[in-house]
Amino acid sequence: MANLTHSDTNVVQDLRNSIRECTSRGLLFAAKWSSELLLSIPASRRHVSHHTNRQSTFSTSTPARSRSPRPSFVDESPVPTQILPQLSQPLQSSAPTRHPHAPLLAPFDYGSRELDAQEEDSLATARICFESKEYSRVPALVVGCVSPAARFMSVYSRFLVSEHSAISEWHKFDASRNQPVEPINDTIKELLREVVNDTDPFLLFLKAIFLSRFSRREEAIEAAILSIAGFPWNWSSWTLLSSCIRDGEELTALLPLLPLPPTHPLVQMFQIRTLNELQNPSENEIALCDRLLELENYPGSIWLMIQRATALYHLHDFGQAEAQFDRIFALDPYRIDDIDILSNILYVTNNRLKLTKLANEFLAVDKNRPEVCCLVGNHYSLRGEHIKAIKYFRRATQLDRTYLSAWTLMGHEYVEIKNSHAAIEAYRRAVNINRKDYRAWYGLGQAYELLNMHEYALHYYQYATALKPYDVRLWQAQGMCYEEMGRLREAVECLKRALIPADPHEITINLMLARIYRDLDEHAEAVAYYRRVVEVCQSDLRPVQDYAKSCLEVAAYQLKIPDGDLLLAQDYLERVAASNAEDVDRAVEMLKAVHIAMQTRIRCTNEELGRVLNMLATTDAAQGIIPPPPTYQ
Repeated sequence: MANLTHSDTNVVQDLRNSIRECTSRGLLFAAKWSSELLLSIPASRRHVSHHTNRQSTFSTSTPARSRSPRPSFVDESPVPTQILPQLSQPLQSSAPTRHPHAPLLAPFDYGSRELDAQEEDSLATARICFESKEYSRVPALVVGCVSPAARFMSVYSRFLVSEHSAISEWHKFDASRNQPVEPINDTIKELLREVVNDTDPFLLFLKAIFLSRFSRREEAIEAAILSIAGFPWNWSSWTLLSSCIRDGEELTALLPLLPLPPTHPLVQMFQIRTLNELQNPSENEIALCDRLLELENYPGSIWLMIQRATALYHLHDFGQAEAQFDRIFALDPYRIDDIDILSNILYVTNNRLKLTKLANEFLAVDKNRPEVCCLVGNHYSLRGEHIKAIKYFRRATQLDRTYLSAWTLMGHEYVEIKNSHAAIEAYRRAVNINRKDYRAWYGLGQAYELLNMHEYALHYYQYATALKPYDVRLWQAQGMCYEEMGRLREAVECLKRALIPADPHEITINLMLARIYRDLDEHAEAVAYYRRVVEVCQSDLRPVQDYAKSCLEVAAYQLKIPDGDLLLAQDYLERVAASNAEDVDRAVEMLKAVHIAMQTRIRCTNEELGRVLNMLATTDAAQGIIPPPPTYQ
C-alpha cells in the first residue's frame, strides 16, 4: 500500500467536501470535476484517507483570513511573476512573493451551526426540485430559510429561470436583423443587489458571474478570487476567473493575487486551462500535465489528459494529440466532453475514415449534444458537403448559443461557399462570445478579403496576430493584404516576420518575398530568396518542377549583372533542361546564352592577359633587364 502523506489526506477530504457542497447547491459541473479528480487518485490513497481524522479544512497550512477591510484588486497594479514554477522544485517548495493585497484562505463553515429540522427539510426538497430542473419552484421552497446554502439556491434558481426566459425571447428573433447581439436579462441587476455585500464563497461566485455579465471585469476577478479564498475546491470559480483573463501577461500578473501558492495543484491546473483557453500553451504546460499525471499526484485524471491533448493540438503536434485522445477513449469510451477537439485534429490531418466512424458512434450516443453536432459538422465539411456541415454547426449553436467553436466553424463553411456576409455574421457572433479567440478574428479577415475590402481585412488580421503573435498564417495573411493594397514595404516586413516561426523547409513565403522584391526592382534581394527556394527543394529532394522557375530567375540575374556567377547559372539551367518541367525550352535557350557569355568572358580574359604581359615586358626592356620581347597579338 502506498504511503499516505498529510497532503494526500487533505486533498482527498477536500475533494469529498467539494463534491458534497457543490452537489447540494446544484453546481453539477464543479461537482463532476471534483468527483472525476477524486477518482483519479489511486484507490490505496483514497481508502486509507477515508479513515484518517482531518483537523484542518484546506490542503495548506495558511492561516485564516483576517477580518480587516476587504482589499481591492481594481486599482493596484499587480507585480508580475513567473507563470510556472520550476518543474524540478517539489510541490511543497516556497512560493514566490505574494502580493500584499492577496487574500488569505478563510475557513469554510461546513455546517457547524445545526439547521433546524424545518430548514433542513426545505433545503432537501429544494435540491430535488433543482435536480429535476424545476427551478421556478425553488425560491418558494426556501422562503424563510436563513442559511447561505438556502440563499444561494434561491438566487441561483432565479438566475437560471431568467436566463432561460431571456434566451427564449432572443431566439424569437433568429435570422432577423432585430435580434440583439446577445440575450438581454434585466433580472441580473436585481440579483446582483442581493449578493453585492455577501461574504459567503458561493454567493461571491454568483456575484462574480453577475459582474462579468455587465463587463465589470476587474470587479468580477476580485469576487472570484475572494470566492476561491473562501472555498478553493469550487472549480466553477476557477473557470469563471479563467474566462476573465485576456492574455498570458495578465495571467502572470494575477498569480501573486491568488490565495494559494503557484505550486498548489489547483493553481497549476488553472494555469494549464487558462493558457489552453487562450490557445497559447507551451512545452511548459505539457511538462506540467505530465507532472500532475505522475503516480503520486493524479495518474488517472481524464481531465488532465484532455488538457494535455488540447495543448498538443494548439502546438500543432497533431499526431501526439490524437494518440493522447486514443488513450483517453480507451479509459472512457463514451466521453463526449471535448470530442470536438478530436474532430478538429482528424479534420486537419484529413483522417476521413476515423472521423466518419467517430461521428456515427457518437450520434448514436447523444445526438443532442453540441459537441456531437460539431463533430458531425466536421465530418460533412471534410467530405465537401458544406451545406450539411452548416446545418449541424447551426444546430450546435441552437443547443448552446455560447458554443464558440460552432460559430467559428460555421463561418469557415460560409467562406467555403463564398457567402461572405453570412460568414461575417457567424464570426461576429464568435467574437462577441469570446474576444480572445484568434480564429474568429482571422475568419473575419478572410471574409472581408473575399469582398476585396482589404483595409477591413487587415484590421482583423492585426487583431488576430496580437492574440497569436507566433502564428505563421496570420503574418502571411497580413503580408498578402498589404501586397494587394500596394504597400509592398509593409508586406515585406510581415512576410519576414512570418519566416521566424515558419518551418525551415517552407518555400511559399520565400517565393512571395522574392516576387515582391522583384516588383520593387531590388533584384539582388529577390535572387537571394529564389536561391533559398532552390536550396530547400534540393535538400528535400523535391522534383525539379517545384523550383524550376526559381532556377531560371537566378540564372537570368547572373547573366544580367557584369560579374555574374555563370557556373551557378549553368548548373541551375542544366537541371531544368534535363527535367520534364514546362520551362525546359526557355532553360535550353538561356543555357546557350550562358555558353556564349562564358566564351566571351574567356576571350576577354585572354586579351586582357595579353595586354598586361606586353606592358610588363616593355617596362622590363626599358630598364635594361631583358631584351625587348616580341609583341603579343
